[in-house]
Amino acid sequence: MNQMNQMNQMNQTTIAADARHARWLKQYYFARAAFSAAWMLSAFAAGAQTTAAALLLLAYPLWDALANLLDARRSGGLAANRPQALNVIASLGATVAVTVPLGQALPDMHQVLAVFGAWAIVSGVLQLATGVRRWKTAGAQWAMVLSGAQSALAGGYFIAQSSLAAEPSVATLAGYAGFGALYFLLSGLALQVKSRRR
Repeated sequence: MNQMNQMNQMNQTTIAADARHARWLKQYYFARAAFSAAWMLSAFAAGAQTTAAALLLLAYPLWDALANLLDARRSGGLAANRPQALNVIASLGATVAVTVPLGQALPDMHQVLAVFGAWAIVSGVLQLATGVRRWKTAGAQWAMVLSGAQSALAGGYFIAQSSLAAEPSVATLAGYAGFGALYFLLSGLALQVKSRRR
């Protein structure tokens, strides 16, 4: 009898932990959707304002690093979430790398776009890996898998664009942020639908 009670308590504890993690993921995905949407609108509004554009270009990978760090900590720690740990490193590296061309007297947006392209490929592959790993435990990760794949493809496109003569701007990356917002929103909604079905 005691063993059955212990098993029931363990099951209830596991169910409660899963429910807390599902709530966290929903909040996390909605927060990321809101940030990406706000960033996209800000990128369009910044236009040719160099200072505003520079701040936006630094904020995006820095936010990605912070978001992955928080999520990994709430999901068992960095050691248990290697793709996210690597994503934190990649995003911090991208933040530092972007400061170099932005710090020049005449910021080289071609270099910035190339850095963003490389970062989008790496972070996209790592996000895809995170989504695949989470599919088994949290479910409803199809949007994250698609988002990671599209990020990697967009990264290749940015690198190709960086070699063209046309001068890119921060608005060039707005569509990337917009799709990110959509995928995070869909992920949050998918988890909400799943929790209601339960």
